[in-house]
Amino acid sequence: MTEYGRGQGSEPWPPEDPLYGDGGWGGQQPHAGHQPAHGGRQQPHQQSQYGDWSGQQGYDPGQAPYDQQQYTGGQYQGGHQQYPEQHQQYGEQQQYPPADQQQYGEQQQYAHQGQQVYQQGGWDGTGTHAHVPYAADPGDPYGQQPAAYGAEQPDHYGTQDAYPPPEPPGRRGAEPEPEAEPPTATDWDPGPDRGEHAFFAGGGDTAVDTDDADDDEPGGTGRRGRGGKGDKKKRRNGCACLVVLLVFGGGLAGVSYVGYTFYQNRYASAPDYSGDGTGQTVSIEVPKGAGGAEIGRRLKEAGVVKSVDAFVSAFTHNPEGDKIQAGAYILKKQMSASSAVEMMLDPKSQANVMVKPGQRNVQVYQAIDDKLGLSAGTTKGVARKDYADLGLPSWAKGGESVKDPLEGFLYPGTYAAAKGMKPEAVLKEMVRQADAAYARYDLAAKAKQFKLDGPMQVITVASLVQAEGKTIDDYRKMAEVVYNRLDYSNPETYGFLQFDSTYNYVKNQSNIDISLAEIKQNKDPYNTYSHKGLPPGPIGNPGETALKATLDPTHDGWYYFVATDGVSKTEFARTHADFEKLRDKFNARSDG
Repeated sequence: MTEYGRGQGSEPWPPEDPLYGDGGWGGQQPHAGHQPAHGGRQQPHQQSQYGDWSGQQGYDPGQAPYDQQQYTGGQYQGGHQQYPEQHQQYGEQQQYPPADQQQYGEQQQYAHQGQQVYQQGGWDGTGTHAHVPYAADPGDPYGQQPAAYGAEQPDHYGTQDAYPPPEPPGRRGAEPEPEAEPPTATDWDPGPDRGEHAFFAGGGDTAVDTDDADDDEPGGTGRRGRGGKGDKKKRRNGCACLVVLLVFGGGLAGVSYVGYTFYQNRYASAPDYSGDGTGQTVSIEVPKGAGGAEIGRRLKEAGVVKSVDAFVSAFTHNPEGDKIQAGAYILKKQMSASSAVEMMLDPKSQANVMVKPGQRNVQVYQAIDDKLGLSAGTTKGVARKDYADLGLPSWAKGGESVKDPLEGFLYPGTYAAAKGMKPEAVLKEMVRQADAAYARYDLAAKAKQFKLDGPMQVITVASLVQAEGKTIDDYRKMAEVVYNRLDYSNPETYGFLQFDSTYNYVKNQSNIDISLAEIKQNKDPYNTYSHKGLPPGPIGNPGETALKATLDPTHDGWYYFVATDGVSKTEFARTHADFEKLRDKFNARSDG
């Protein structure tokens, strides 16, 4: 042990010393002023004074532990070690807090082999004291009132804030475990919850929950108590776990749905009906230019097929699927996709009205009545009554001599006409298509170029070219014949067209074997044998090819033409003499 002022180092406490360990306690208290023996020698009474220790104290790790220390210079009374009145209390009268909380700092030093010796400047090395007065230590709560050695000192053990009295070495319990530091955000708190992490304990951004801090207050149940805020913590734990389960469950459900959808789209067959459908029929309109997907969408909306994909698959795998044309079809509900494709390829299921190039309106009206299941003449009456409301272009104005204002404006094509539809709806679509087709050309400018009275006469010429021509090569020559013969100054015709097609229009017939006497007797304005110039209006519905030829005629000097075979072969002539030869050829055909 280190004796301050007597040596440079520590000396071991010999085991044979009767006071080694707990042997010197004996449960007896020495009388006041009596010092316990050390090593069989009477030790002088050591009186320590508070003063300037000057950092001379040191601690020897090899000394005995704290519970083997024995203090001298005092007596134990009532569980307290107390010096006489002239002495200040030392040793085990005070319970020292941990090292980081010592109030004496470097002024105190523990001696381990039964003695506690203080080295001061007042030690003279002989066991006597110099009686140097204590200096007040600001860090010592017991030294706030400086007093010289031997003066009466207050008894701090009698106060409410005093430390508990010392226990004999044999009765001393183990030092309390140092309080664990609060868990950090990355630490696991073992706690009663067996390793619950701070995240599940309801912790936020900080490592210690404010609720936990409150639980550590005196009188609380502890940071992991069973009541109060501990229950709130468990409820938060349950909510956190529930949220985690919901998140993972939702993610799993989403992944499963995506996987199932991918499998269905990639590998599973598309939903489809089976069989040829029910007895209920429905009309479907297929627009021009529609593909398999568009047709399938319309069929699905009408309840014919179960899915668009099923129809597209059947449409693609059928070698004749691309032959399905625009128009209306009468189909059955809940048909298999393959049956729907086959039925649409059957002409009997088509609910369409087809307008052919050169076809007259009276023929179109009859076809519409037949498709809509109407009595004969119904559509014709609607056209005559409501023609102004069907979308005719503003320049399509005819005079009183015009037989049908819609003539020439029912554009060639295929149109939906199924039972249940109204005739005006079908007619309106035809007029709309004609207006769109004619709008692609500057008909007003072309009319001036060919000395015509306007776009209406351009369409009338196109109807004549369409009616008289037989082949595509004939159309341009036929257009030149019309323009040349309309010139009233020409010496061949002087403005008479003399077309059999105009007379046939009046008669609603298609006859090429007409006698000249018969034709001349008819004075109808449409009869070009009786009247010079163009008829009051078109005599049919020209197609696109005839219209283009009308706007781009030849310039070869043609004035005459004759269908020499009576069917498809048309020959042209520049002079009346050449025309006579062609007419004889035609008559020879009929005589034979």
